[in-house]
Amino acid sequence: MSKIAVLMTSMFEDVEYTKPAEQFKNAGHSLTVISPEAGQELTGKQGEAKVTSDKGIGEVKPEEFDVLFIPGGVSPDELRADDRFVAFTKKMMFMNKKTLVICHGPQLLISAEVLNGRNITGFKSIQTDLKYAGANVFDEEVVVCGNLVSSRNPDDLPAFIEKSLSLLDS
Repeated sequence: MSKIAVLMTSMFEDVEYTKPAEQFKNAGHSLTVISPEAGQELTGKQGEAKVTSDKGIGEVKPEEFDVLFIPGGVSPDELRADDRFVAFTKKMMFMNKKTLVICHGPQLLISAEVLNGRNITGFKSIQTDLKYAGANVFDEEVVVCGNLVSSRNPDDLPAFIEKSLSLLDS
């Protein structure tokens, strides 16, 4: 089963982490929540979910994981300001690891400069940014481009989870 690196800090979109994480775990995959420091209590922006990070970004290497998962919310925008998360993301994409992003999650891919020519979707307010990053942007509930699965918002979670699980099982 896949080892999934989850890049996250507080202010993540609660259900964009909890629902996929539950389904990924039920399918036998393992998740490692990575934040700036290990043991941080992360609170979702809706205040419904609390998650304790397993590792700090300084403790992990992309080679240790099969999959990158970036939930949305404010979290990806905060993470993109930290060069360590940008470098981790860039290396995962360079290694052609499976990548799952939803809502504002693609902001980290923009900063990593890995979207040129890729098909993707994201939250409406970042779609222009995705275009400026060289991506082919689609306003669809889920877009699959090779090893990259993306969705726009919490309403797209059923399609996002279905396509993500399909990719994880391939």
